[in-house]
Order: sequence, then structure tokens, then C-alpha cells
Amino acid sequence: MNLVLIIQIILGICLVYFTIIWLKDLIKNKNKLNDGNLLLSGVIGFVTNFFDTLGIGSYAPTTMLLKLTKYVKNDKLLPGTLTIACSILVLTEAFLYINTVKVEAATLLLLIIAAAVGSFLGSKFISRIDEKKIQVMMGFALIITAILMCLSNTGVLASLGNGNVAVGLTGWKLFIGILGNFILGALMTAGIGLYAPCMAMVYLLGLSPLVAFPIMMASCAVLMPVASREFIKDGNYNRNATIGITIGGILGVFVAVTLVKSMSLTLLTWLVIIVLIYTAITMLMQGFKKEA
Repeated sequence: MNLVLIIQIILGICLVYFTIIWLKDLIKNKNKLNDGNLLLSGVIGFVTNFFDTLGIGSYAPTTMLLKLTKYVKNDKLLPGTLTIACSILVLTEAFLYINTVKVEAATLLLLIIAAAVGSFLGSKFISRIDEKKIQVMMGFALIITAILMCLSNTGVLASLGNGNVAVGLTGWKLFIGILGNFILGALMTAGIGLYAPCMAMVYLLGLSPLVAFPIMMASCAVLMPVASREFIKDGNYNRNATIGITIGGILGVFVAVTLVKSMSLTLLTWLVIIVLIYTAITMLMQGFKKEA
């Protein structure tokens, strides 16, 4: 049995595991499914996951739209809502990219495991943090994401990877990659998207820029169902938002994969960066005000 098949089996197990625990919670709390408009969250899911499939990432834009629409009124629920809502969607993307992008299977498997372990430990800590700390962490997280998006949009990240052709890691670079993905997996449970930091790490370690896609998507596909368990168990998420984003997101992924071959995302990315910075500043002001 080759490692790619093993990874696909792991993704399949994660899909079944996540679907079971999520549906059990929704059925158990069916009388509480009134915390938001399903149509609105469906539109948010479609838009953010359409562009997520193209590599922009969905955590920061989804956070931005949930905040702007005031869909999730308690910021403590944001990390759980993001993690649960995007789990099935990223699993779908991971299957697609593993089959289309060449990457050394052992590197991919080890980085996936590191991210999953990081998310398991991180979710136990993040799900117990109060709202004001969540606001401060996510505010800084959005600023970091905006900076990384600026570097990507201006070509700085790409220039770091010019000439990179490697599709796997060995030696100390593999160790750094494992450690880095472990940390990114833990931070993911605080609402810090893994895509941009993982892409930067891949460039710096000398891998081909294209290799970032299967690594970051498969890592998220495994870590998100693992992290979701704690949020579901504690009820720290907006149930209607996760349902709508998942349904709309599936449609967004399907449309992106089947209809979009290439498109210019530069202007859109700059607009997202501007709103991200605004949202980050707002959350930091709220968090520090409550702290004071």
C-alpha cells in the first residue's frame, strides 16, 4: 500500500468521524437551531470557499464577513464556528489537490500528522479561553494574515521560492517543517488560518510553491475534524452558521473546481487585506477595552 493511498484513507476516516459527531450534536440540539440566517451563512460559505479553493484561504475572509454581518455576536464562538464549518470543505479540496499536484508522500504524511497533533492540543486550550482573549488573539492573527497576504500580493513570498523545484523535505528541513506545521495546527484552533503561513514556510524550506497546496489543504483537512471535537463537545460554536457555510461552501468548491481555470485575484486580495486590517483593529480595540 503506497503512502498516497494511506493519506486518502486517513482523509476518508476524518470525513466519516467528523460527520458523525457533528450530526449527533445537531440532532441533539435541534431545538436550538435558531442562531442565525441559513441563507446568509450559505452565501458567506459559497463566496469564501470559492476563493479558498483557489488558494486565498477561508478563515480570515469568513471571520471578516461574520463580523461585518454581526452573524456571530460572541467572538468566543468564532474559532469553533470556523473550524467546524470548513472541515468537510477542506477535506474535499485535499482530495482534489493530492491527486493533481506532485509531492513527496512521506513529507506530506509527516506534516499532516504534526498539524493534527498540534490542533488536538491547541483545541483543548483555545476552547477554554474567554471572549476578550479570543478577540485579542484573533485581532493579531488577522493582522499577521494581512501582512502575509500583502507579501504574497506584492510577489515577495513568490520571490523567496524562485527556482524552488523540490517536492519533499529531508534532514533538518523536515524537522523544521514538522515543528512548523505542529505550531500552525495549534494556532489554527484560535482562528489563525494555516494557508498563508504554511505557504511562506514551504517557500523558505526550498519546496516548489505549488507543493504548498496539497500540504496546507491536507493538513487542514485532518486537523480540523480533530480540533472540532472539543468545540462540539463544549458547544462553543454557532450551529446555524456551520450548516449554512458548509452547504454554501460545497457549492463554492464545486463551481471553483469545475468552472474556473484562471482568474486575476490581485484586486480582490487587496480589498480583503483592507477589510482584514479594519476588522483586526476593531477586535483589538474591543479586546483591550474589555481587558482594561
